Amino acid sequence: MRDSNARRDHLAALLSTHTPSSPAEVAHRQAMLELAQVEGDPFHRDHFQPGHYTASAFVLSPDRSALLLIFHGKLHRWLQPGGHFEPEDLDVFAAARREVAEETGIADVSLVGDGLLDVDVHEIPARKGDPAHLHFDARVLFQAGSRDFEAGSDAKDARWVPLAEMDGVESDESVRRAVSRIVGGQAPSGRSSAG
Repeated sequence: MRDSNARRDHLAALLSTHTPSSPAEVAHRQAMLELAQVEGDPFHRDHFQPGHYTASAFVLSPDRSALLLIFHGKLHRWLQPGGHFEPEDLDVFAAARREVAEETGIADVSLVGDGLLDVDVHEIPARKGDPAHLHFDARVLFQAGSRDFEAGSDAKDARWVPLAEMDGVESDESVRRAVSRIVGGQAPSGRSSAG
């Protein structure tokens, strides 16, 4: 298990060197930096005021021509794999890697670039006893070693979507923003030496 303060410092370092690609992402990055200053453990799924960090990954095919998306069972949209931090996750990269393995069965992924691809803050409605809160999502870019996958956990389905066909996929603006960055060749940068 990693100390919450060590994870907090590592993510804050990544955020401080991340270059946002839009005004919306500038605001998301600032909100995520502010969350690093709150009391309690902002990586814990029960930290609801105002919310907690999550980790997700955009996974490119081995030839980098397609993106692996899951059909999210709760949100009913095609999204990147991701979710809550677990106590054993050393950092955002480990959390994102674990989520990819749980939701797609792909364990053979390598980090592209050396930092965050994108950041996003979005509202999660109240459900199953949890109040409405925010997810502060740190997103990384991986490349898969194989196209073989199996949808699991929160994923009702999964598929490889050619990058050229992403406009036709029912997703959300934050996914399109990250895909635009991938297509534009903007590699993630700013990885902290603390990781």
